Amino acid sequence: MSATLTWHPTLALEPPALSQTLESSDAVLAARGDAQAFRRLYEENVDRVHALACRMVGYEHAPELTQDVFVRAWQKLHTFRGESRFSTWLHRLAVNLILSKRASFANDRARFIADDEVLDRLETRPAGREHAIDFEGAIGRLPEGARMIFVLHDIEGYRHEEIATMLGVTTGTTKAQLHRARMLLRGHLGS
Repeated sequence: MSATLTWHPTLALEPPALSQTLESSDAVLAARGDAQAFRRLYEENVDRVHALACRMVGYEHAPELTQDVFVRAWQKLHTFRGESRFSTWLHRLAVNLILSKRASFANDRARFIADDEVLDRLETRPAGREHAIDFEGAIGRLPEGARMIFVLHDIEGYRHEEIATMLGVTTGTTKAQLHRARMLLRGHLGS
């Protein structure tokens, strides 16, 4: 009697699938209280959350909001059901938190700064090369409503209907604000 060897294929995960699997298992572990798993999730996602905060409310509030997002994520981790990637869930949580905090930032700004011209004279980022386009700076110069809609639509990829629901406005308003933001950006970047 001769023995036959049979070949059994092993599961081969592509790098994106592997990272999604690791992310999911870290999310499960973190929801059970594993601080190291949450730290890995934090390190994997902190740059994206910080960039989102910078674009939506400016550099001044971004570090605080980034921290708030991860504190909220730790508190709400038990609600993550795994139906989407953790990073997708975290992004939505971040957008919602930033939208809820922006009103208080506007109130604080109005209370402490009476003249908007003072802000226009301040440099928000260190000067770079002479001919470099400061796209982030141009976004930061947009009025709050136009900036919020521009970031959500053109950078983060939300549809007008989703933005309207998040902000409690009509889709016509989001479209008008997006058009306004684009026109203002052209002006800022052209000068």
